[in-house]
Amino acid sequence: MLSKFFKVTSAIALLFLSATVGWAQSAADAGPTISTDRPSVANSSVVVSRGYLQAENGFLITDAQGESVADFPETSLRFGLLDKTELRLALPDYFHTVNAVPAPVSGLGDFAVGIKQQLGPIGKDFNLSTIFFLSFPTGANAISSHGYDPGMQFPWSKPVSKNWTAEGQVALYWPTLAGAHNFTREITFVFDRQLTAPWDAFVEYAGDFPQRGGSRQIAHFGSAYKFAPRHQIDVQFGAGLSHAAPHFFLGAGYSFLLRLPGR
Repeated sequence: MLSKFFKVTSAIALLFLSATVGWAQSAADAGPTISTDRPSVANSSVVVSRGYLQAENGFLITDAQGESVADFPETSLRFGLLDKTELRLALPDYFHTVNAVPAPVSGLGDFAVGIKQQLGPIGKDFNLSTIFFLSFPTGANAISSHGYDPGMQFPWSKPVSKNWTAEGQVALYWPTLAGAHNFTREITFVFDRQLTAPWDAFVEYAGDFPQRGGSRQIAHFGSAYKFAPRHQIDVQFGAGLSHAAPHFFLGAGYSFLLRLPGR
C-alpha cells in the first residue's frame, strides 16, 4: 500500500514538474533569459532587465582552518529599476560551524544593500558594470562583523570565440576585523565554456589580498544549467591555493527570474 502511494505521488509530482517547466518555458520565450552572479565569485557584467525580479539561492559547505561551515540560503534579490540599473539586496545567510572550538557556532549573518550600473557594452562586445554596496551589522553576535562595511565591484566580460567567454572582476572591500576596517583588494579571472545552448561550465581564479592577514586565493570550478529560460540550477567546488584560503568548498544553487506585476 505504501509503495503504491509513493508511486502515485511520484507520478503526480513528475506531471506537475513537467507542466510547470513547460509553462515557464513558454511564458519566458518573449522575455529576457536569466543571467546570474552565481556560482562564480565574479558577478555578472549585465543587470537584470527593467521590471524584473531575480532571486538567486544556494548552499555552501566549506572546510577552512580545521572548521567545517555550512551556510544557506545565500539569497540575493536583484530588481531591474531602469534599463541599465538594478537594486540589490543580500539577505542574511544562516551559518553553522560544525566543529568550532570551544563550541559550534550558529546564526544569521549580516544584511547588505547595493546598486549596480551597467556601463557596457563598450565597443563591440565588452561588457562592464559597477556595483556599490553597504553591509549592515544585523547578524548574530558570533557571526556579524559588527561594522558597516562598504564595497565596490567591477565585473566585466568579453567573448573570445563562439563558445568561450573571458570574464573577471576587480573589487575593493572594507570588512570590519577586530573593530577596524581591513582594506581588501580582490581580483578574479574566469574562462567560461558554453557546452550547449542552456549549459555552461567555468574555471576561475580568485584572490583576496587584505591589508592585514594572509591572502586568500582559490581555484574554482562550476557549471550552470538553464532548464527553462528563466530558471537555472548550478553546482560548484573549489580548493585553496594559499594558507589562509579554505581547504575546499562545494555547493549548489537554484535561481529564477520573474516579471514584476504591473511592469
